[in-house]
Amino acid sequence: MSRVVWLTGAGKGLGRAVALELARRGDRVAASARTEADLVTLATDANELDGQIRPFPLDVTDEEANAATVAAIEQQMGPINLAILNAGTHAPISADAFTATTFRTLVEVNLMGTVHGIAALLPRFIGRRSGHIAVVASVAGYRGLPTSAAYGATKAALINMCEALKPELDRAGVRIALVNPGFVRTPLTDRNPFPMPFLMEADDAARRLVVGLDSGRFEITFPRRFTWGLKLLRCLPYALYFPLVGRLLKD
Repeated sequence: MSRVVWLTGAGKGLGRAVALELARRGDRVAASARTEADLVTLATDANELDGQIRPFPLDVTDEEANAATVAAIEQQMGPINLAILNAGTHAPISADAFTATTFRTLVEVNLMGTVHGIAALLPRFIGRRSGHIAVVASVAGYRGLPTSAAYGATKAALINMCEALKPELDRAGVRIALVNPGFVRTPLTDRNPFPMPFLMEADDAARRLVVGLDSGRFEITFPRRFTWGLKLLRCLPYALYFPLVGRLLKD
């Protein structure tokens, strides 16, 4: 049965690939991104899918705009069945160039942008005792990694938030899922100056994300050979962890 899916961060990279994957599977996608031109291109590329993708431009850092977008989608397309909150950005930050500005930007987009989406959805989902929310975080939220103080902090916050919400949402009849990808080839990761182990193409990552959501699991993570190794790092005591990650720093 066709679902109405709201997807943020749909303009580029993983979000764009997920939008197309959902449309191919017959879902009707309300695609949001800050850059309207990206959404127009996405909708044009999806013409062969019978208009299954409709653009809803949105700056996720605007709380009122999130609420208005959710209302518009439900008015024009019907009740949202699944929301994939994927909008995010990345900027490295080091100790010798530490700025509050960088930190604030990532918190506003990655963390508060997701919070705004959830706040707009929950009254509707809880009222209907149905709905599925997927939050795209990252394995970077598992433990602190060099130059990821801001990015990793926002993703760790998303992981913690989802864990905290799940028991209550289970009782309310609302599903929540946590997506923790490894490295996926996107315009953001293309900027990384370091080797990225097990780098995945966006189309492959999108398929794994959608299949994972359909499985009903709480956490969807890929590629597992990489992400499960990072899960083991979470268990290491600091005496072993810091010498190990210290090797990642360039002299």
